[in-house]
Amino acid sequence: MKIRDKVVLQKIIRFTDEIAYTSEEYSLTLEKLSTMITPKNAVAMCVLQIGELAGVLSDDVKRKYPGVPWRLMSAMRNIAAHNYGAFDLELLWETATRDVPTLKAYCKHILLVEPVDE
Repeated sequence: MKIRDKVVLQKIIRFTDEIAYTSEEYSLTLEKLSTMITPKNAVAMCVLQIGELAGVLSDDVKRKYPGVPWRLMSAMRNIAAHNYGAFDLELLWETATRDVPTLKAYCKHILLVEPVDE
């Protein structure tokens, strides 16, 4: 794995941690996410950043690890960036509570098993 991919995966993990922190800090529920501006914006921005980072991972990593829907992550980024006013909060909630923890575990696994090219 290229060092750049390692850095990207580490950044994705950092944003998953920020989502978890925000969720815990605000005791988030779907209702709170829909009514509280600060945590909604924080979670949406992290999802946007994760999608942006997924787009710059090398094709080698994406091909070797198809268990993560890398393209869908990039698509979520586009939705968050360009349709924020119409952003589906249920989708954001589902992403934050179901998909993000799985993504974190998967990225940690990749970092654990993949040697970094010198």
